Amino acid sequence: MYKEIQIRIKPEEAAEQELLREYAAREVGVSLERIRHIDLLKKAVDARQRQVILQLRLGVHIDCLEEREKVFKPAYRNVATAKPVIVVGAGPAGLFAALRLIERGYRPIVLERGKSVEERRRDLGQLYKSGLVNPDSNFGFGEGGAGTFSDGKLYTRSKKRGDVQRALEILVYHGADPVILIDSHPHIGTDKLPGVIVNIRKTIEAYGGEVRFQTRVTDFILQGKQIKGVMAGQEEIYAEQVILATGHSARDVYRMLQARSVYMEPKDFAVGLRLEHPQQIIDCMQYHRKEGRGPWLPAAEYSFVTPVEGRGVYSFCMCPGGVVVPAATGPEQQVVNGMSSSARNTPWANSAIVTAIGREELEQMHYAGLFGGMEFQEALEKQAWQQGGGHLQAPAQVLTDFLRGKFSNRLPRVSYKPGVNSSPIHQWLPELISRRLREGLLSFGERAKAFLTSEAVLLGVETRTSAPLKIVRLPDRLRHVEIEGLYPCGEGAGYAGGIISAAMDGEKCAESVL
Repeated sequence: MYKEIQIRIKPEEAAEQELLREYAAREVGVSLERIRHIDLLKKAVDARQRQVILQLRLGVHIDCLEEREKVFKPAYRNVATAKPVIVVGAGPAGLFAALRLIERGYRPIVLERGKSVEERRRDLGQLYKSGLVNPDSNFGFGEGGAGTFSDGKLYTRSKKRGDVQRALEILVYHGADPVILIDSHPHIGTDKLPGVIVNIRKTIEAYGGEVRFQTRVTDFILQGKQIKGVMAGQEEIYAEQVILATGHSARDVYRMLQARSVYMEPKDFAVGLRLEHPQQIIDCMQYHRKEGRGPWLPAAEYSFVTPVEGRGVYSFCMCPGGVVVPAATGPEQQVVNGMSSSARNTPWANSAIVTAIGREELEQMHYAGLFGGMEFQEALEKQAWQQGGGHLQAPAQVLTDFLRGKFSNRLPRVSYKPGVNSSPIHQWLPELISRRLREGLLSFGERAKAFLTSEAVLLGVETRTSAPLKIVRLPDRLRHVEIEGLYPCGEGAGYAGGIISAAMDGEKCAESVL
């Protein structure tokens, strides 16, 4: 007999297998001797009360070991001679679209402007040494997209957009730790995700698909309103269906689309700063214990949101036990992001603190038209670059100084390797953004008193949370509203916001190609 149960247990108790068997026996109402085995199916930390509790879903085998569901295995097939579909971009949307095309009998030709994971890693090492950004190989561009070297967080609220479990199973099939199927906030880690991405590439190639690196798409081949292929420099690559999954930082693609009169619309997006605390402060704050998390609990996370002036101010992409990294994709840009390794074991915790803005706010700041949001991002990134002093140094300010409108004479040690430059962020950040962030941070501090500390540092700027444009598609067919055969996809098209939501959107676009 097999039964699934839910139990709530102290963290230190959950590590004792015999104790779990006792809990399970009481829950199902049988003697301890009849419990043959226990499967851990789901795990979540509940830190809402003073006593932190683990909430577990267990599969209990009673009297005998029951055969459970077989290991997930996708139905990939050889597509070497099948009809081609071009996939522009090798981020999660593009890679998952390619895998789904193979399952359905189409041959994906994946075109990636950046380099392979192996070469990209070397370019990132050079970036730290020189402070110079390779515009096609950086933390944003290259195999796997921005997520490859930016943490691998897999939590999503986009449950209605697709099959989250299937997306996680595909990652496990390609080498991710099966623990991501159990944790309520799954995470692969920057040290492990690159290997998973390489395995996905190998699958695409093994079944007859192609992955071409350093192949930047510069134009479409159109016949009236029907796409016939793409231009990559001087090379013509033909296919009657193109999945466009270029990510939210490919600004040259937006400009190419406008030149081709491909219909797009401006959309709301978010900007702000990256906030870094000592991890110990966050552990004590969230777990209500002076000693922090201890040996039984993971590095603590937080999630805050509050309305200010009719707009949300919220934490985003929270990285416990992580580091802040440079996310610029071109010269004279200063952009920051966060990441964690699988162990989440650095002394720091960081998160974006951002506020949503749209067309009305942009017009107040004299940024109008289709590209108003993008031009605002570019201007803010250049200003941050100047304030940081160049060479990817980040402008930084102590959290409490930002709230008081005071220059920081001393900055605590931070994780950001290119270095920081003390800057009066409260003065040069657009007043509308600065005001909302200040109000939002004060609100967060009311809920968690330890949050507002002089040991925390704000680094600028966080501008790549999502695309400022939407490449509009038909809601039922997911192809572009005007161009037959063009399928805008993922974050760059304005339809996703993270690895899993982008992956699911990639699968949906691949299905729509059929």
